[in-house]
Amino acid sequence: MPVEVTWWGHATCTVEDSDVRVLTDPLFARRLAHLRRRRGALPPPEASRADVAVVSHLHADHLHIPSLARLAPGTRLLVPRGALRAVPGLRRLTRLRVTEVAPGDQVKAGDLVIRAVPARHDGRRLPLGPHRSPALGYVVEGEARTYFAGDTGLFDSMAEEVGPVDVALLPVGGWGPYLGEGHLDAGRAAQALARLAPRSAVPVHYGTYWPIGMDAVRPHEFHAPGEEFVRLAAERAPGVAVHLLRHGESVRPEVAR
Repeated sequence: MPVEVTWWGHATCTVEDSDVRVLTDPLFARRLAHLRRRRGALPPPEASRADVAVVSHLHADHLHIPSLARLAPGTRLLVPRGALRAVPGLRRLTRLRVTEVAPGDQVKAGDLVIRAVPARHDGRRLPLGPHRSPALGYVVEGEARTYFAGDTGLFDSMAEEVGPVDVALLPVGGWGPYLGEGHLDAGRAAQALARLAPRSAVPVHYGTYWPIGMDAVRPHEFHAPGEEFVRLAAERAPGVAVHLLRHGESVRPEVAR
């Protein structure tokens, strides 16, 4: 079947390729610490169905233990190297097959190869502990090559280290009114798109969670990044088809044959 991408909100996507379902940074919570889900219904139970789940880094909105606990027994879970030591809750997920990976590692799943690639982001489990784990992106290689960036800033060797891709799932915003270092906003994501030159792109990591009590603080940072990315991508990477999805919506992007 053609490659299909479903965006569930924040950085959580399902990539279905070669009859294998890959779930990215599962987050199925209505509320997480000071954040609440402001847009989109909670993902339905079938969103947690996956053959492989990948975690990009240790921040709690990307490595969320209660959401990972919803995965079916036997699900393969890829996490950054050092995560089991840094996040004790991972060690309680004994029903999952947890594998630690670092940039350059490859894991085979059915007819897919999942390759860990570098990201530029603070991957620590905040607010505790030293920096023990790298932040990662992943390239899912099957009928297509789909890049999930996780959280990352723009870096000079991005295109070289990620390699050729057909589809790019790029973060374009955040969960608060200000983006710190190591993130892509809509403009930097459009620059990344021009460097990577995929055939298709899906903006993620925006318009889902926002701090409680801050609805009126820079609300455009919540609502606007997706549309802004579409506009800037048309200027900087006009050959790329950008798919602006609603929560729970799927697309079968065009890939090279």
